[in-house]
Amino acid sequence: MEKVLGNYVEPIQERKIIDYRLTMHNFLEATKKRLEILFIKRGLLLFIFGFMLGRAFILSTLSPFSLPFFAAAYFMKKNKTPAIFIGLVSGALTVSIPNAIYSFGIISLFLIIYRIGSNLAKNEMRALPYYVLGSIFIGRLLWHFIETSNITLYHILMSGIEASLAFVLTIIFLQSIPLLTMSLRKQSLKTEEIVSLIILLASMMTGTIQWEVEGLTVSHVLSRYLVLIFAFTAGATVGSTVGVVTGLIFGLANIESFPEMSLLAFSGLLGGLLKEGKKIGVSFGLLIATLLIGMYGEGASILTMSLYESLVASLLFFLTPKSLTNKVAKHIPGTAEYSAEQQQYMRKIRDVTARRVDQFSSIFQTLSKSFSKQAPLDDYDDAREMDYFLSNVTEKTCQMCFKKENCWVRQFNKTYDSMTSIMTELSDNDGVLSSKTKKDWSQHCIRSDKVVDSIQKQLHLYQANQKLKKQVQESRRLVADQLLGVSEVMSNFAKEIQKERANHEKQEEQLIDTLQSFGLEIDHIEIYNLEQGNVDIDITIPYCGGMGQCEKLIAPLLSDILGETITVYKEECAAFPHESCYANFRSAKKFVVDTGVAHAAKDGGFLSGDSYTMIEIGAGKYALAISDGMGNGERAHNESYETLLLLKKILQSGIDEEVAIKSINSILTLRTTDEIYATLDLAIIDLQDAKSKFIKVGSTPSFIKRSDKVIKIQANNLPIGILQEFEVDVVSEQLKAEDILIMMSDGIFEGPKHIENIDLWLKRKILEIETNDPQEIADLLMEEVIRTRGGYIEDDMTVVVAKIKHNNPKWKTIPVESIRKYA
Repeated sequence: MEKVLGNYVEPIQERKIIDYRLTMHNFLEATKKRLEILFIKRGLLLFIFGFMLGRAFILSTLSPFSLPFFAAAYFMKKNKTPAIFIGLVSGALTVSIPNAIYSFGIISLFLIIYRIGSNLAKNEMRALPYYVLGSIFIGRLLWHFIETSNITLYHILMSGIEASLAFVLTIIFLQSIPLLTMSLRKQSLKTEEIVSLIILLASMMTGTIQWEVEGLTVSHVLSRYLVLIFAFTAGATVGSTVGVVTGLIFGLANIESFPEMSLLAFSGLLGGLLKEGKKIGVSFGLLIATLLIGMYGEGASILTMSLYESLVASLLFFLTPKSLTNKVAKHIPGTAEYSAEQQQYMRKIRDVTARRVDQFSSIFQTLSKSFSKQAPLDDYDDAREMDYFLSNVTEKTCQMCFKKENCWVRQFNKTYDSMTSIMTELSDNDGVLSSKTKKDWSQHCIRSDKVVDSIQKQLHLYQANQKLKKQVQESRRLVADQLLGVSEVMSNFAKEIQKERANHEKQEEQLIDTLQSFGLEIDHIEIYNLEQGNVDIDITIPYCGGMGQCEKLIAPLLSDILGETITVYKEECAAFPHESCYANFRSAKKFVVDTGVAHAAKDGGFLSGDSYTMIEIGAGKYALAISDGMGNGERAHNESYETLLLLKKILQSGIDEEVAIKSINSILTLRTTDEIYATLDLAIIDLQDAKSKFIKVGSTPSFIKRSDKVIKIQANNLPIGILQEFEVDVVSEQLKAEDILIMMSDGIFEGPKHIENIDLWLKRKILEIETNDPQEIADLLMEEVIRTRGGYIEDDMTVVVAKIKHNNPKWKTIPVESIRKYA
């Protein structure tokens, strides 16, 4: 019974705990939002800053902080200036009534000068510091005159110093005030912005210099707390900078606070160096700095009080929520929080981009379907077109004939069928009509010759119209194929974009630890892909002095770690010692292709009608192609070159090869009405498994030499540009290492003279060639064919030879476990 009850009680308790946590989370989030509205949107934070800056002085007499803060806020956040104005005057009032009067007067003078100057200055932001400079200088001299009824050189000098400081502070506050609403910012902070923010915070803290609680100086506690926050979030560099800047401003405000600068700078440095120890390590750095600096003080009582102040600052630091320190850290470059924020931002951009690309892919796919929808030509359409054709003929011949009623009423079927037969016969026989048809038609029609001539004229128009319709249909099909191909490419691209890179963070850390355990210095590793055969890794290392450790050490180590051969795909070596080297490592393809080419123009000319290309296309594939334009000379060269150029661009874009060839055929068909065409011999080799596709469009056979036998590859496709619609015949073949692929134009295949069986002759010649070098094979074949012609080159000749080889890396894999064993 207890067991049964326990099964019910435990889930209820767990549910209560979950509900309690959810309630607390909602409460904290609501409180956070209310505080954010109160402090940021309602301006309470700016009011507090204004109040403290109203109390801030330098050398106990100069007050250069209040007006720059008001001026910068007035320029950027006019709706918050009433709260700031009240805060500044209230803060000055806590010091003395004359100070409050001075603050009120100096702000009023600034508003007058700003209103006058805004009508004259083109750039208000650049003019703002000068408005502050003039307001402080004039206002302080007037104040001295009111107090003493006299203006001395000392008064002018001090007014100039205060105005100059206010001029600089205005520029600084213009950068730092927007940072007070950091929760709304998403970009990183520059070094200048961080320093500006620290100056603003330190200036605000000078308003607490006169405050003490139980003998503890509030300004010392707050300044040390500020150093702890930045040392913990940003490290030693920023921590020591914060300490120096804060201590300097405190020293200017009160000469007795100058020793505090050493303590703050040292504690920022030690705290930043000990930040790996979390909050305890940073606080320990502050206490050590307090003890070391305190030893040079005036007595044990001062050291004890300084230790108490550091302990209170550490206590406040421990009470600071982690969310606040993380929020500060993610805006400072170099921190882990900043990197995570940037990755999240990049991930969001990536997802948005992928969605947009996918949307465009859907649009192109829809457009492709729209263009591919063509109304089928049924019997009704054929009959209607025939009626239009005959109506045009009869309009010019039968309308005025006296036998019209006899032919088209009594003998309608016979007349209609006879004229249809005449049209068909003229169309099939190039405008020639048989004697039998002429005789039968003359017996039926008294204007037979006139009707035949009219049919023949209308037939030309009819055929031109039909050809135009076919071209329109072909254009629609071309556009549909192209749009579909683009849609597929964009869809694949969207999938590539959406591949999650952040999932490899653990593997990145493991790789860094493994490589560093061998003494290699690694700055950064980014893993983009770990799929077998498709590894993609970026590694940044310090300056190596050109020792080639990426190829000699890192790639062999990665090969053993990942279980496949890894090579350096791209490398950028640093030119100077303070720079970093960058290398991209990818999976080595199992096969490589060595090529050789021999070609010659007809009669030894310079311009050949044959063109060839050898390109590496995406996804680890290698393409070889030969195109032979019709005839010889410049026009044939342009035709073949244009064909291969289109093929190269389309294949490299990622469109399927069959769609690419159909698109090229459509383009060449529509581009001109002349009877021109080009052959295409295309071989695509997969470098991962050596599987190959051969697409032959009107081209000659190819041959594969494998040890002591020769394999013939051929397909039946008409040349490109002849037919508007054709199916691409693809031949697949599994190649092996050391296979030699030989592709040739018709000048080579049909070149040998007095040879009955060219296939056997070519196979025998290929087997007799003893060398395995592709270039030598191409030269020898070319030479043999030219020799059979008595040294004459009677047609354009091109032969492309490719040898398939295993990809053997230069450096052997370094076994990780064996090295660790002897390490």
